[in-house]
Amino acid sequence: MDDERTLVDACLDGRRDAFHTLVKRFESLVFGVCLRMLGDRHEAEDVAQEVFLRMHKSLHRWDKDRPLRHWLAAIAANRCRTALSQRRGKPTATEIVDNLPDHRTAERDDCELKTVLWEAVNELRPDYRQAFLLLHEQGLSYEEMASAMDRPIGTLKTWLHRARGELLAKLRSRGLAEEVAYDRR
Repeated sequence: MDDERTLVDACLDGRRDAFHTLVKRFESLVFGVCLRMLGDRHEAEDVAQEVFLRMHKSLHRWDKDRPLRHWLAAIAANRCRTALSQRRGKPTATEIVDNLPDHRTAERDDCELKTVLWEAVNELRPDYRQAFLLLHEQGLSYEEMASAMDRPIGTLKTWLHRARGELLAKLRSRGLAEEVAYDRR
């Protein structure tokens, strides 16, 4: 944490090498959040650049008692939500699917599962998706997520429960997960 403070202070003093070091340190975190939330590599790259520009402009407002990683994850998630809301009004490209016979193998089934899962993650509400990705992809604790998203832990747990339920329903609708009957004795 002290290293981050030193780098931020150096950035605020105008040292470009310090800013470059911060970008290198956090580029995989920021890009990962953007890619998972947006689902498009090029758009994620653009938004990640915006995140680092915003970081540079707002470093003087960073609370030095909070980890920089959480602050950046929150900026990334907010920029992604903005990009998603702007995207709603734009038409999307339609994929052309050939009607070829299905010659599935176990490997293709695994690939299909991953594809359907990430499609389902991308269809989650932005706040559910952000919480899901911060926990399962970035490995943040509930406390870290609460700090990054500025939400109570109970709210995050509710969002995660609902996100998992929606993901399971999507997998079941595609025949990739079984219904489980619970015995309530």
